[in-house]
Amino acid sequence: MIRLLLGSLLLIAATSIYDFKVPSLEGKDPINFAKYKGKKILIVNTASKCGLTPQYTELQQLYDKYKDKLVIVGFPANNFANQEPGTAADIEEVCRKNYGVTFPMAEKVSVKGEDIHPLFKYLTEEAKKLGVEDPIKWNFTKFLLDEKGKLIAVIPSKTKPMSEEVTKYLN
Repeated sequence: MIRLLLGSLLLIAATSIYDFKVPSLEGKDPINFAKYKGKKILIVNTASKCGLTPQYTELQQLYDKYKDKLVIVGFPANNFANQEPGTAADIEEVCRKNYGVTFPMAEKVSVKGEDIHPLFKYLTEEAKKLGVEDPIKWNFTKFLLDEKGKLIAVIPSKTKPMSEEVTKYLN
């Protein structure tokens, strides 16, 4: 973590995924990425009313199959075609009741634009280091980080979670 003092304003810049703590969808304990050291992390921007929403099923299958070495964190976002307009309770109902999601879900954030959440700003900057200039083009973009918190892949929205393009990093 880098701390910059600008006049009387202290700015803290994340230097690692492990610097982030985000509120959970349920509003209970925050999701602390530092507790995932030693596991791969798959971060996905999600939406409840998207044609890709059924990917929740495969995300859960992936989580169940690899949960000893992988954590998935979903981030509902309403950045594309108003496909996540609901409240936390609405989103939770879709995730938990309709798709049986048990992996951590964060509160709704912005993943692109002027109000981009700091975590997604960080991931976007890390993606540029991999040669991916504009990584988030739609809902269900997947960011895969290794056991040391380094971004190793940006996986496009339409790539299914249980596909070889994803599982090759986990086997």
